[in-house]
Order: sequence, then C-alpha cells, then structure tokens
Amino acid sequence: MSALLKSIGRGLLVAIFSATAPTRAAQTPPSSDPWRDEVPAILARIIAPTFPARDFPISDFGAKPDGTDSHDAIARAIAACAAAGGGHVVIPAGAFFCDGPVHLQSHLDLHFAAGAVLKFGADPARYLSTVLTRWEGTMIMAHSPRIYARDATGIALTGPGIIDGNARETLALMHSLKPRDGSTELRKMGATGVPVAERVFGEGRWLRPSMIQFLDCTGVLLEGVTVRDSTFWCVHPTLCRNVTVRGVTVESLNSNNDGCDPDSCADVLIEDCTFATGDDAIAIKSGRDQDGWRVGRPSENIVIRRCTMRSRHSALCIGSEMSGGVRNVFIEDCTLASASSAFYFKANLDRGGAVEHFRARRLQAEQVREGLVRFETGYHGYRGENHPPSFRDFVIEDIACRDAVAYGLYIEGVPASPIRDVTIRRVTIEKATAPLWLRHAENLRLEDVKINGLPLPASPPETPAGEKKLKISG
Repeated sequence: MSALLKSIGRGLLVAIFSATAPTRAAQTPPSSDPWRDEVPAILARIIAPTFPARDFPISDFGAKPDGTDSHDAIARAIAACAAAGGGHVVIPAGAFFCDGPVHLQSHLDLHFAAGAVLKFGADPARYLSTVLTRWEGTMIMAHSPRIYARDATGIALTGPGIIDGNARETLALMHSLKPRDGSTELRKMGATGVPVAERVFGEGRWLRPSMIQFLDCTGVLLEGVTVRDSTFWCVHPTLCRNVTVRGVTVESLNSNNDGCDPDSCADVLIEDCTFATGDDAIAIKSGRDQDGWRVGRPSENIVIRRCTMRSRHSALCIGSEMSGGVRNVFIEDCTLASASSAFYFKANLDRGGAVEHFRARRLQAEQVREGLVRFETGYHGYRGENHPPSFRDFVIEDIACRDAVAYGLYIEGVPASPIRDVTIRRVTIEKATAPLWLRHAENLRLEDVKINGLPLPASPPETPAGEKKLKISG
C-alpha cells in the first residue's frame, strides 16, 4: 500500500498606525507572508531529541522471536536503559510478541531494526491497570495504549521496523465478550465535571485505546516506523510540546483509525509521512466541550509537509473536538490519492473554541468524495448547548483536484457561528457535481477558482434556502 501511495506523487496581518500623520486615516500595509515570517520560527523551536550511544537489545533481556511473550523482557530493557541515563532499546530483526503495553521513560529511544515486527496481544485485560489518557477529547483513567508515556522528556520511536496493534483479533474478542460501552457515560462525566480520578473505566468497561499515546511529554520523535492495525487512533500525542513525526507509514483501515492526531499540542512537525487510514489521515484536536475548556490547552504552531494520504475520511481534519482551540496550522506540498475531503473544519454549537490562522498551499488531489474544502460549524447539528465556535482567518491556495465527486467547495456556518475571513485562490477542480454550497459565511473571497472549467465569482452568493443538498456524510 505504501509503495502505491508514494508512486502517486509527492497573513499574519500587521496593522501599523502612523503617528506622524494624525490628520490622515490609518494605513494598513500589505500582508506579510506567514510562510516566510512564521513557519521558520516554529521550525526553529522543534528540535528532535538525541540519545546516548548505548544500545539495549531486548534479546539480551530474554526476548525471543518465537511467539513467546516478550513483554517483561522489554520492560527490563527499558528499566536498564533508564537506569543508565538513557539510550536505545532495540527491537532486533524478527517477529516478537508483546502481551501488554510498553511504557517508555525519559531519554529513551525504542528503536525498531530493519526486519523487526512487534505484535501486541489482543486481550484488553493485559492493558490494565488503568492509566490517565484522553479519549475523544475527554480525560479518563482507562486501559493503556499499546505504547504509552506520561510526563517524559526526550522519547522516541525510530527505525524501519513494524508496530502491529493486532486490532482485528482484539475487536473480534471484544465483540464476543460484549463489555459495556462507556462512551456516553464518559461524555456525561466530562460535561458534569466529575473529577478525572473518578472516571475509571477498567475491567468490565472498555473504550478502544490509542495505539501510541504520549501524554504531557516534551521532545517527542517518531521516525521511520510503520504502524499497522490499530484499535483506535494510531499516533496520538496529547498535551505535548516539541513533537516531530517524520517518515512514518500508517497502514490501518479499521473504524476510527486516524493516522496522526496532535491533541492540545504545541510546536509539531509532521513531514514525509504516508497514510492509508480508516478515518482521517491527520486530525488536529484540543478537547471536547466542557472538559476541553477545563484543560484549556490549544493545538498550535503545527507544520505539515510532503505527506501522501489515502483515507476513508479527510486528509486533514480540524475538529470536531476542538474546544481548547486550534491556531497557526500550515500544510504544504502534500499529495492526496482519495478521501472524503482534502480539508475538513468541523465543530458544533456545544463546542466553543476557535480555529484560526490556517494556511495551506500546493496540494495535488486525485479524488475527494464530498468536497475539496469543507467547513461546518453545525457538525452533527445542535445538541442543546449554546457555545458557538469561531472559525476565522483561512488562506488556501494553489490546489489542483481531478474529481470532487459531490461538491467542489462546501462552506456551511450557522447564524450564530458564521465562517469568517476565508480566501481561496488559484484552485482548479476538473470535475464536481456541484461547484459550491455556501451558507453563513462572512468575507469569503475566491480568486482564480475554476470548477468544471468555469470560474467562480470572487464573492459568490449564498446557496438558495430551498436548494436540496447532495448526499454527504456528517
């Protein structure tokens, strides 16, 4: 799959008010270039961790590539590495089985050598006791992710080997056991402010854990590894700072298999990655509703470049769990084979929060099924609260798409939360059933946008109230 994907291809506004001419109106100079003025500063802060030149092969601690359980051997290697002051815990070539979670410590690289496969056990009972985690935007004490770290500094997963979550066997097992689904209960706990220490979902209750989650860590690196068959979100840095995801391949087509979800993270670089996912390739999050406001950490200063994406849903999604806010996101030079949308920005009237200062350029898209660019502030409708989100300041430019199937552009705010300050320029969509769906947007500018061979007006009118929508999900 990854070879196929790789073959497909690879302003901040500054207002200056003159003090020397008080009798004249204030003048606003041309916009600066965020790609020139902001992105280099973000990248300068993102420094991948380095590690002492000490190797701790798990085979030296009793692990064998013969199907026996290597969990304790891996734990011993990690403990020895940490005691020595850090280094590389090495998964050598061979197929190793791990019946339980791997918990990393500071100053430690878990390195997957060429030919290494680490396959995890399926039984959720092996991933207890509970750990602090975030599940769809709400903090919880629950089963451990396959690979997990908390409050660590300088951690990494590197190398050309494979991490196999064994989700199909896990999901089949859980289907037979029929544990109580706790998602509705958890969301109610978050909404009513139940203390996190009392949100314990252990034995008898199961919410699919992320494959890889680093929680409240600083200096995170994922480089070169292949991630397969996750029960839930695949790479899920949460409340982290200084994160690099480079050259990672995600091949995981189960339900809700987002490829990479920076969640309330700051200073993040995602580059040269390949995604084949059962949900969004990249989804930027920052917490859900009241629990997201309580934590109050935005996702910000995120650079995405040179990635190749094939997803069942969006290539890049922001939301819908974005109550802590998302800002300063830059994506460039990516290739999209197929998805529901190239860019999808979504929230609802329960959610609050803001998505702002987004820039995208130079994307090649083969096919999107629902809309090349899609905005919705009424995602899944109104659920009873009154906390309108704010979407503002988007520039999307230099995009080519062969087939948008349904809509070229789909932009739908609600009266309480219109989409504001969107510029889309130099975009060509060869084919779309409907060029544009537009409701409740302010200051939308289309510049050199062509769909079905025809230019769209610079300031298009709203879609008439009686017009019927094409069938799209969400």
